[in-house]
Amino acid sequence: MEFALFVEPQVGGSYGRLRDLAQWAERQGLDAFARSDHYMDMANSVDSTDALATLAALAVDTSTIRLVSLVSPLTFRHPSVMAKTATTIDGISGGRFTLGVGTGWMETEHEALGVELPPIGERFEMLEQGLAMITTMFKGGGSTTGDHYALNLDPVLPKASDGLKIVVGGGGPKRTPRLAGTYANEYNRFVTTEEALTDGIARVRSAATAAGRDPDAILVSLAGPGLVFEDEAAHAEALAERGARRNMSGEEFGAFLDERNVPHGTPAQAADRIAKLESLGVGRYYMQEYRHLDDIDTDRLSMVFDALRS
Repeated sequence: MEFALFVEPQVGGSYGRLRDLAQWAERQGLDAFARSDHYMDMANSVDSTDALATLAALAVDTSTIRLVSLVSPLTFRHPSVMAKTATTIDGISGGRFTLGVGTGWMETEHEALGVELPPIGERFEMLEQGLAMITTMFKGGGSTTGDHYALNLDPVLPKASDGLKIVVGGGGPKRTPRLAGTYANEYNRFVTTEEALTDGIARVRSAATAAGRDPDAILVSLAGPGLVFEDEAAHAEALAERGARRNMSGEEFGAFLDERNVPHGTPAQAADRIAKLESLGVGRYYMQEYRHLDDIDTDRLSMVFDALRS
């Protein structure tokens, strides 16, 4: 199992703090460092930085850790622009970049910034045509056709290195895993039920086989919290506190986390949950920190990752 730190800078934080967290993750020996791609939080009350611009800078300010956009919506950037940006970061990083590609979803963000958010069916058409264009450009060029995007350019240079990857992420039960299996190197979704996870993985593998790809070569990853505590008393207190925010008891909130396969509890309990995810086919866990970058406690994160990797 691989482990990664996943931060959400739209909640607030400078590039300097983002760099410090990425360098911390690298020193910890984590496999990847990911950031979201949003231009505002729900309240639009904090600084927000551009994902791909900051990832290009991190490619210079780190040396070994994989850098991931999780995920970049096609509504923000034309796929040819996205592909060119990705191959540029690929070259800067020495093959350590993973481009996340998604449909976009936050209606308030698009409305506030004047960015069109088409209906979901149309966005999935855009995603499929965009992925076809991006993967063709990564290979060096050629032709693709579509109502939304079309490419007729050969060669496209620079080509992607073997290290440049694509992750398709989202909770869609059918189209997302099909597109991941057809085009991506990695399939990502947020923590979910065992049934939804195993069904998604099966659909990814089926789509990969149909596309003539090796289904075993596609990384399956989950993103979610890591609620790890030194002892059961601290764990129970945290469940009660967090459950109250959702009008749940601590026991009900614990059951909610269990149903969605969130690693939580004492270090030993959290490690057992990670082992279960691995047995289901998950190969990477992105530990999500949905808070202002300045509020992320790396001492606590060290304890969490030590538990998950044990």
